[in-house]
Amino acid sequence: MVSLNENQRQDRTEAEGPSGQPKHDSVIKLGYQIPNFTYPGIGVENLFDTVAAQAREAEANGFDTVLVMDHLYQLPGIGPAENAMLEAYTTLGALASATSTIQLSTLVTGNTYRNPALLAKTVTTLDVVSKGRAILGIGAGWFELEHDAYGFEFGSFGQRFERLEEALKIITPMLKGEPASLDGKWYTARSAMNNPRLRPHVPVMLGGQGEQKTFRLAARFADHMNIICDIDDLARKVSVLRERCEEIGRDPATLATSYLVMGMVGENEKEAAELGETIPEDRRNRAFIGTPEQVADQIQERVLGAGIGGITINLIRNGHRPGVVASVGAALKPLVK
Repeated sequence: MVSLNENQRQDRTEAEGPSGQPKHDSVIKLGYQIPNFTYPGIGVENLFDTVAAQAREAEANGFDTVLVMDHLYQLPGIGPAENAMLEAYTTLGALASATSTIQLSTLVTGNTYRNPALLAKTVTTLDVVSKGRAILGIGAGWFELEHDAYGFEFGSFGQRFERLEEALKIITPMLKGEPASLDGKWYTARSAMNNPRLRPHVPVMLGGQGEQKTFRLAARFADHMNIICDIDDLARKVSVLRERCEEIGRDPATLATSYLVMGMVGENEKEAAELGETIPEDRRNRAFIGTPEQVADQIQERVLGAGIGGITINLIRNGHRPGVVASVGAALKPLVK
């Protein structure tokens, strides 16, 4: 066995995370989101196997993170509400055993669905189970149908952001191993502890596009901001996010960014065009249509060119088909080295 001298140990510490996993320049450079669990010809008994196969294919082909939605019903634009939807953290826990190096996250957790102290415990447990691969993605929550059906209080837009701010005041210290206390309007915590923990800090990612509320919370609490907006608005959103950091004296370079891409990626232009026809009109300004190489060119110009540091892509129509994730990863990985 080769022994390491002190300088080599220091180099290794700087290159790896606390569990020996590679560090990333950004929290997410290249993410693969799985938002669809309805696969033609695949029954429920093989559903998770199909999800796990996508995660493993992403892991083997340049993606650093796999993400699932935190929803209870399928979303408009992807499929009808009654389509299959797996619970997020159970799925991520299972994916932790099905993979070995890829990071695991929601895009993003709906704050309204869970007590914040329990959410901190859940994400930290995922980090332990996965040996240091968890990211907490979180947002205010927005899908009213789910709240009504499952009995969660929806409240007003302003109330949901009040709740998110209080939740972050509890969650962020707990993710660092600090007892959390808060006597808030919405939540209470009394020296809430969070053990065991593997890492000094689990990264926090906010998701959304709100310039007044979401971006201000990201500047205060987050390690990463995933922006979800029409592509034509992206450069302005990046500029505003930087302003929000500067307003509180934070270096904008310390807040990593990524953008969620809806990928309609075909083996050829004909297949890509057919996939593109399935996109609802109100989602077309967020979709990228073409072969893997054509989509990579579009992302290079319109996403990375707008000042974004990372990409998360979903392939809602054909990502479950073996080889599709691999071809997209091969095209996109050179963009984010």
